[in-house]
Parts: sequence; C-alpha cells; structure tokens
Amino acid sequence: MTKPSRRPDAAPPEDTAAVRAREALSRKWSYLLSSVVVVALSRDELDAELGAQLDALCAALHSEPFDPAPFEEVGERLVALGYVNEPGLKRTVDVLGKGLLTLEEFRSSDQHTVRVVGGIGALTCGFTAARARAILDQQESMQRSLLKAAHDAQRDQRQSEAKFEGIASSSTNGVLIVGLDGRLAWGNESISVIIGCPPEPGTRLVELIAPNSIVVFREMMERVLSERGEFEREPMQLVRADGEFAKVTLTASLLRDDEGKASHVLVMVDDDTELALLQGELRRQSLHDVLTGLPNRQFFTTHLETVLRRADPELGVTVFHLDLDAFGLVCNSLGARVGEHLLQHVARRLRAVMSHENAMIARFDGDEFGIVVENTALTPDVATTMATINADLGEPTYVDDHGLAVSVSAGVVHRPSPDVDPIELLRTADLALRQAKRDRRGQWELFHTNEDTAGRRDAALAVVMPGAWEQGDIGVVYRPVRDLATGDLAGVEALLHWDLSDRCAALADESGLILPMGEWLIRIAAGQAQWWRQRGELDQQFGVRLTHHQSTDADLVSRVSKVLEETGMPAARLTLTMPVGVLGVADAAGNLSTLADMGIRIALDDFGLGPRDLAWLSALPVVSVLVPKDLVHRQDPRSVTLIPAVHDLGVNLCVDGIESAEQEKWWREAGADLAIGAHYGSPLDAGEFLRKLS
Repeated sequence: MTKPSRRPDAAPPEDTAAVRAREALSRKWSYLLSSVVVVALSRDELDAELGAQLDALCAALHSEPFDPAPFEEVGERLVALGYVNEPGLKRTVDVLGKGLLTLEEFRSSDQHTVRVVGGIGALTCGFTAARARAILDQQESMQRSLLKAAHDAQRDQRQSEAKFEGIASSSTNGVLIVGLDGRLAWGNESISVIIGCPPEPGTRLVELIAPNSIVVFREMMERVLSERGEFEREPMQLVRADGEFAKVTLTASLLRDDEGKASHVLVMVDDDTELALLQGELRRQSLHDVLTGLPNRQFFTTHLETVLRRADPELGVTVFHLDLDAFGLVCNSLGARVGEHLLQHVARRLRAVMSHENAMIARFDGDEFGIVVENTALTPDVATTMATINADLGEPTYVDDHGLAVSVSAGVVHRPSPDVDPIELLRTADLALRQAKRDRRGQWELFHTNEDTAGRRDAALAVVMPGAWEQGDIGVVYRPVRDLATGDLAGVEALLHWDLSDRCAALADESGLILPMGEWLIRIAAGQAQWWRQRGELDQQFGVRLTHHQSTDADLVSRVSKVLEETGMPAARLTLTMPVGVLGVADAAGNLSTLADMGIRIALDDFGLGPRDLAWLSALPVVSVLVPKDLVHRQDPRSVTLIPAVHDLGVNLCVDGIESAEQEKWWREAGADLAIGAHYGSPLDAGEFLRKLS
C-alpha cells in the first residue's frame, strides 16, 4: 500500500488561520477525489497525503524564483497513488485552480495568480507524463509476456500454439504473425478494430503502413531480420479502411522453429490514438479557463507573441484588458453561482461582438478578460469597439429571474511595437485599466508611453519612501494663506515636503503610507502651532489637507483626537480639508460630520463651483472651499457667477494656485476671500517661514 508522504520542505505556515484554510482545501480535495476513484488508502491517510502535497504546492508558490517542478511532482504522485483516470485529474485541477487563489496568503499579489495558473499547467503535464509512462510500462509488460509466451511455445508446439492463440486473441493490442517474406499469416481481432477491417491473409504488411512511415518501418524490419536485438519498437501510422491514419507503436521480434531457425516475425500493434487524445485534452485544459472555455492568460500571452510578429506593419494589433464593473456587488448580493453564470454570459457576448474580427478573447482571472485584435483596414476604432461592447453587455440577461446588465472598464494598448515583450504589453494594458477605473465606471483609457515613464518613476519613489521618511528626508513645510481683500495673513497651511518629488502626499496615498505619515503631519503642524502660540510669535488658523484614503479612514477621528490631546492645540484652530470627490463615501461623510462636531473647521478641496458641488454645502458643516488650480488659471467668468451662492451658504472661498498679481486682482474682484500660491512665496520650514513673516 502506498504510504502517505510529507516532504521536509513543505512545512505548513505558522499562522493558525492559514493552516486551517489549507486543511479545509486539502480535505475538500480528498473528498472529491474519493468520490471518483478508489485507492488502497484510508480516508485519514488520504487526507494526510493530500495535505502534504498541498503544503508542497504552497511552498513552491512562495519560493523565489518560482519553480513549477513541485507541481509536476504532485501530478506524478497522483498517478503513483492510482489516480490515473480523467475524473481524478479534472477534480484536482478544479479544486486547486480555484482553491489556491482563495487562500488569504495568495490574494495580495497578481504574481501569485500567474504562478497558480502556471503551476496547474505543470501539474497536468506531470500527470500526463506519468500516466503515459504507466501506460507504456503496462503495454511493454504485456508485450514481453506475449513474446515470452511465443518463445516458450517453440519448446512444446501443441501446447504453445494453444496458449499463444488464447493470449493473443484476448489481447487489446493488435497481434500479427508475419512470414519472412513480409506477408500476413495470422492476425487477432484487435488488429481489425485498429485498422477498421480484418486484414486478409497473404497481404503484405507494408501495404498497411502509411506513406510517411514506410522508411521507418523498413529500417525496423531490417534490424529485426538481422537479429540485432531481442525486439524492435517504433511509433508510426497505419492506413485505416476509411482512409484515415491510426497512430500506433509497432513492436517486432523473430519467432523460431524447432531447429532454432527464424520462421516468422511477431508484430505487436499498440493503438496510441486514445493516449494522444488524452494528452491533447489535458493540454487543452491547461491552456483554457474551465468556467468559460476561453483561453487563459498563459495561452493568451503565448498567442500575443505570435500575433505581434505576424501583424500588419501599418495596422498592428490592439490589446484590450477588460474588467467588469461592480462584479463583486453581484456576487456578494446574489451569490457566487449567479456570478459564474454572468461570467459565462459575458464570455459568450464578447465572442459574438468580436466574431467579425481576427481576435482572441481570453479570461485572465476573476472578472478580468483580455482581447487581442489583429487590425485590418475594416477594424473599427477603439472608441467604437468599446461602445459596442458596453452596449451589448448593457442588454439584461436573466439568471435565476434576476435581470442583470454589466459594463466594462478597459485599458487599451493600440498598435504596440512588434518587438515588445508580451508580459510588458499586458502590464501596460493593466496600467491603463487602473487609470480608467479611477473613480469611474464603464470607461476606457488608452496607454501612453510618457504616462508609463512617469508612473514608473513615481512607483520607484513610492517604494523607497518609507526609508526616506525614517531617515528624515521627508519633512513638513509651511505656506501662508492670504486674505485677498487686505493682504493680511489669514492662516498657515502645513504640507509634506520631499526633495525627490513634489507629489509626496499623492505617492504616500497610493502606497498606503499616508495613514501613519498623515497623522505625523498633523501632529508636527499642531505642535508647531502651539509652540508659536505659547511664545506669542504666531496665532493663526492652521490647515492640513487630507487625501482620499485619509478621508475614508475609519480611524481618522481617533487619530486627530489623539493628536489634539497630545499637543494641546484647540480644535477650533485646526482646519482639515477633504477632497470633494470622497463625499459620496459614507465613511468620509461620517468623519467630516464628527470632526466638525469636535469644533474642527472643515474645508473642501477641488471644489468645482458647479451645482452638484454646491449641494454638498447645504448638507454638510463646511466653512471653506478651495477652487482647484486649473479653474484658477482659466479665470472663467461663468464659474465665478456662483461665488455669491457660496457666500449665501456662509462659506468662504479660497483660490489655490495664485501665481501672479494679475491673477490675484482678478479673483479679488470676482469675490474670492482667501488665496494660496507661489505669488506669496514658496513653502518653507518653520524657522524660515517665521523669519519671512517678520
């Protein structure tokens, strides 16, 4: 009986929750396998065996660099345990393909998704190879038994003939007795099944051989007749009665008479058609998504490399990276099964929409799809294609009496260089998709090289930002807020400053570092304000701008309360500014109201002076709004007509980005109250700021 094995390098994780998640997945694997096959292991032994194999796979997914060899070994191990049928492999692929990606330890990175897909492919390859070896071993064992029986039959003619005929007749392999002149003397029933009709005695064996295999056949027979070895074995093709070719493996050896002289040639015919079909199906499954039947990311990436080389030099290709909008909402409200049906519907509709183009559609993972189009002169432009896709998917489909309609957001790369690496091409498409989904739905974004360069630079800075902060390279600077009517100092704004980037707060917001760094900024600003106030040097309103993540942070109120308590700064002297775009989020609106109740002054950033933005002022306790820089520079009279409406709601208006005396004059006459910008000086550290004021 096969004993359960546990590899020493496949130790489970120390985290209890992760251990339980793995155990649940291995038990599910064991249960599903037990329902389709029977092996000489008890249920507990099988649970232990598959738990060990799952630990090995998880260890491989965590390894750097990633090596899919453990997945191949697990595929081979399944064959060793006796799981040599298709249902066993299918259950394994289904369970691991979905289950590994649900483990918390592999959710944090797209890299793990790619590794799981590659690993499952390696597992199927390992299974296929081991299955093929097992089948070949069985066949070779049978052949040797037949050959031995035939040779033994020469010692006792009457008994051997009866014994040989019985074995040969019951064999699923074709058996032929061929004279030394190459003509058939006898054949069993199985050879009739392989070639589609019983061969006539006296037929020359070479007449059954396909034209492309005749040279190999003749060379093999020459070696047999020259007695170079015990037997010869070669793959080749036979001609079937219907004109098609049958893939087989021929094994030939000499038969001798009572005097030891060669009398006939024994030919064993192994039908490889079923094995080839199995290998082809396993290969197809490793390159296609089980749920939708579409090519998977691995197949799509390989196909990209091909189409980039053969595409029309003028028209090129177009790559779409699609993501379903609000798919999580469907699954959370109606269940995963409805979500799966919706994905299948989307796959069918995408096939239909792109049916007139030379295109491949793939499902990457989750609710993401990919399309590559080999452009022709008749291929619609990107905008038309995206409008057609969203219009088609916007037609409701009914799942369990629920009428569902979806939209997709997309990142598009149009006519990339034919020399681009497919992995890099998919990365840029994903980058464009992320840009398209930023606070929007049903939109698409075209990739631009200059944006990618800036994005890479910002990403590199975001990576090293924690170290720069720890080493003191990131600090706090201050700039004045001026009263437009008098020119007096109306307040002070505190900002993060880093010599390497003027987008310090934005980078911290994108990387998640803004939550601790933002709290630190408020603490430094409040402490400085108190220091100046206690020394009688400066007693003004102090402002800090909050980012999107800070505004929606569930701990924002407690963070600010802690800072005020530690520094002793009066709440009424602190102004916190939120971006107007976050007000639709419940957490942000709740934070705003609670902070206002504490006495903190609340301002809104990026305020567009439109009717929709004005509506927030009636609903929320806001004391000031900041007009964005692009609106400040345009100086559009149509926008400033709404300034009186802002004042009527008891809110003052600050213009952000005044760079000249001309701009200052225009906005003062337009009715704005406060101003910030380069016209009043660059942000300075605390000491220089105070000296400049004095």
